Amino acid sequence: MTDHRLAATPDTVLWGRFAAATKPVLTVQSGDRVVIETLTGPPGLLPPEGQGMHVSPALLEIHAANLPMRFGHLLTGPVAIEGAEPGDMLEVRIEKVELGADWGFNALVPFEGTLPEDFILPALDLIHIPIDRERKTCRLPFGPELALAPFFGVMGVAPPPNYGELSSREPRLHGGNLDNKDLGAGSTLFLPVWSEGANFLCGDGHGVQGHGEVCITALETALTGTFTFILHKKPGAEPLLRLPRGETPTHYMTMGFSSDLDEAMRIALREMIAFITSRTDMTPADAYRLCSLAADFHVTQTVNGEKGVHGLLGKGVLG
Repeated sequence: MTDHRLAATPDTVLWGRFAAATKPVLTVQSGDRVVIETLTGPPGLLPPEGQGMHVSPALLEIHAANLPMRFGHLLTGPVAIEGAEPGDMLEVRIEKVELGADWGFNALVPFEGTLPEDFILPALDLIHIPIDRERKTCRLPFGPELALAPFFGVMGVAPPPNYGELSSREPRLHGGNLDNKDLGAGSTLFLPVWSEGANFLCGDGHGVQGHGEVCITALETALTGTFTFILHKKPGAEPLLRLPRGETPTHYMTMGFSSDLDEAMRIALREMIAFITSRTDMTPADAYRLCSLAADFHVTQTVNGEKGVHGLLGKGVLG
């Protein structure tokens, strides 16, 4: 295992897109560990001076580079894994997630979010929120103090080459904007590989978020993650994985994405049934029953065009 560090600079970041044609900025071996720095905040969303919030010089340097923007997620990478080919599976162990700034922001965006018709806005409604990194808390301007539980909103690999360039807004078969708060430190994300090298990107750091991310933003902030990448080669003609899956210290996780929330639920459920039958001698019907008795399905997010549902099954259930 080799340790690497990838800083966020104008040469190692991009704004809001995934594409198989994007060249990697770092290539590692299976089993290597990479510390990846991510930043957040497009121009115009930074805290004003005089409020005691410190903007990273690296973020200002990235702004000055005037890089092309597809969407507002500032992503670091791609990181290629030597030998990764379509049909393989990339195991991403999220070992550590560290706060990278003493501030974050939350915004209500016109015509966006879960209730756009209830909050008709003439312009962006933006607040900045101070972060106490030592205590791992934030104090909201309207009162409550919240304990932080940081995670990366966006983690994914390059999509199939024939997809061309995709916005980072929508979660799809390559991962992307999962916005899944259960994928914090100590969890593992499993991603299907669709292109040579896999080409992992991450960003969209969240200090804290509820399931749903209903207003369209969480506590958007800078994070630094420590990831270990394990490549699993497909043994035959069939791909090892078709949609992202996950694992927490206590639960197995499946995911479903669709513009229709009901369909996202059906996909996550079918994925859980398939997972159970692959691990046991249960029939699909019995796995379906088990999901009704023992699995929990959560609305991951409802604001990214492609909505998300993820299912959780306790590890002790399968023995």
